[in-house]
This record gives sequence, C-alpha cells and structure tokens, in this order.
Amino acid sequence: MKIAFYGSSLVSAYWNGAATYYRGLVRALAQKGYDITFYEPDVYDRQKNRDIDPPEWCKVVVYQGTIEALKEVTAAAAEADIVVKASGVGFEDDLLLQEVLRHARQRALKIFWDVDAPATLSELRQSPEHPLRKSLSRIDLILTYGGGNPVVDAYRSLGAADCVPIYNALDPETHHPVQEEARFTADLAFLGNRLPDREARVEQFFLEPAARLPQQKFLLGGSGWSDKALSSNIVHIGHVPTRDHNAFNATPKAVLNISRASMAENGFSPATRVFEAAGAGACLITDYWQGIDLFLKPGDEILVARDGQDVADLLAGLTWQQARAIGQRALRRVLAEHTYSNRAETANAIFRARATRAEAAE
Repeated sequence: MKIAFYGSSLVSAYWNGAATYYRGLVRALAQKGYDITFYEPDVYDRQKNRDIDPPEWCKVVVYQGTIEALKEVTAAAAEADIVVKASGVGFEDDLLLQEVLRHARQRALKIFWDVDAPATLSELRQSPEHPLRKSLSRIDLILTYGGGNPVVDAYRSLGAADCVPIYNALDPETHHPVQEEARFTADLAFLGNRLPDREARVEQFFLEPAARLPQQKFLLGGSGWSDKALSSNIVHIGHVPTRDHNAFNATPKAVLNISRASMAENGFSPATRVFEAAGAGACLITDYWQGIDLFLKPGDEILVARDGQDVADLLAGLTWQQARAIGQRALRRVLAEHTYSNRAETANAIFRARATRAEAAE
C-alpha cells in the first residue's frame, strides 16, 4: 500500500521534536512493505540543518513554503491508499489539511496523526470553528503519539470516528549503548530546548536540585538557555546534534526527563527522549505523570520524582553501580516491548483491518 505522509520534517530534527518519531515509525512501516512518500515544507531553516540524508526506505519530497507548492504536493494524495496529515507541519497547516482531504480518494484511509495532542485538543475546545474540528467527520482515524484514554475520549467527544495512540518508542539502530565520552560526564544531564510550557518545570526539576547539590555536576543541553541564570555546577553545552545523543545519554550517572506541562497533566505521554535514553542504557529520572508504569517499572527500570526535592534525594542516594543496573534493566525492557517495530505492528494491524472492512463494504 502507498502512504502519502505530510509532516514537519523527516530529514531534519532542527526545532522538530517529532523527527525521531517519524523516522522510527516510517522506517518500520517501510520494512513491512509500505511504499511511503514523506512531504515536508522548507521552513524554519530545517533544510539548512539536516542531520540525515534522504533515506532509502522512504522517498522525501521537500516543497517550498508557498501556497502554490503546497497545492502541488497535495495533489499527490490522490495516488495514495493511506493519506496522513500530521499536526504541527509548520506551514499553512489548515490549508494543508483542507487540500489533502480534497485530493484524497474516497476509498483512501484518511488519517490525522497528532504528535502534540494536548496542544491540539486545547485549540479545538476553544474554537468550535477550528478547521480540524470541522473536518473530523471527513477523517477516518486519529492517531496520536501519546495520551491514552484521556486523549481518545476527548477526540471522540469532539466527533472523531476513532482515535488510537501509537506511542513513542525506540529505534535500536539509531539509539543504542556507546562508549562514554568525557565531555558528557555529569551526575545528572538534561537535554531539551527552552520552551515556555516547560521552563518552569525545568527550574523545579533541574535547576533547584542543582542548587541543593553544589558538589555534584549537572549538564544542560539544548538551545535557548544561554541567558538563563544557572548555578556554578551547571554546565550548559548548547545544541546537542542527534549524532551525539547516544553518548550524551550513556555517559552521565543519570539522565533527567522533564515533560512539558500539558503532557504531564494529560499523562500517558512518554517523550521520545525516554526511549532514546533507555535505549542507550541510561539511568532515567523522570518527573511523575500518570501511566509511567505502562512503559517502565518505577523504582526498578526508571526513577520517578514528583518535585525537585525528590530529584535531589534520588541523586544523593544513587551510586554509579545502581545507576548502571537500572539503565540495563530499562534497556532490556524497551528492546523487548517498546521498539518502533512493535509500534508498526500496531499501526499495520489497524491499516489492514480497515482495508479489509472497506473491501467488504463494497
């Protein structure tokens, strides 16, 4: 089956947190025989900051950030058996959805793939005339990368025919254990860009514990933090390229996951970095969110903190030996249950079942 996938970017992770998710799922689906073309706009300097070349397992079509180019690439939706419009593409999203639905064949499976359901649902609730909300009756399926039953129920209440979470996962070919690198040595490391709805939680779960533990070293990676007041035991290293993520995760004693506020409130939304870090054998400390135990066992495969004091207490009592043992247990768990191959099995079963139903209805 042919899939036309309209998303933010497959070849660039630059200000594009969904890149790892897209790559893992698209490659795993391609391995199951799907013929996939990924359409992405040339916006936000992403093409100037590519971190992978177009892969052999997926055709990538980059189009200019113009209305004319958008309309040209959406016409290709007519050739696909499955048409996917992702959230947060970054250029004329409402028009992109309208054009994709206009061109898709009647028999094609039409999917809205939401990579930020809490934000999307907030918009839909506030605006009854939102283009996506008005288009739900024309969309066959909502897929989300997190959210669990709260997101499923919310989408159905707004009129979606169905909603299924396809969670983040690990791509073991990309994220895996590597040799430690001295430049990433620390007691606790955090990697994340400075975002308005996460900054307060970074202050609580990372900056405050650093101030409480002046004898320990904290490592901060990500863009936007250069003018932030940091205690002297925090080393800010700026943007960390994708190629360095494995070493960044494998080297410190522990790695911190901090959810955006909306994700934490919604629950059942493990960030991509949870699986990236676990795949590298890192000892993860995460802020609390409902549903953690569906993915990793608290206290055994992952450490859970409800506030900055918890983070400080966990670090103060954590030995390097204990940290490495937790990381190895997390690695075994994600390799067994939480790879993109596992997620592609779920997506493939959904696609095949719907194709069978469509054929039977004819």
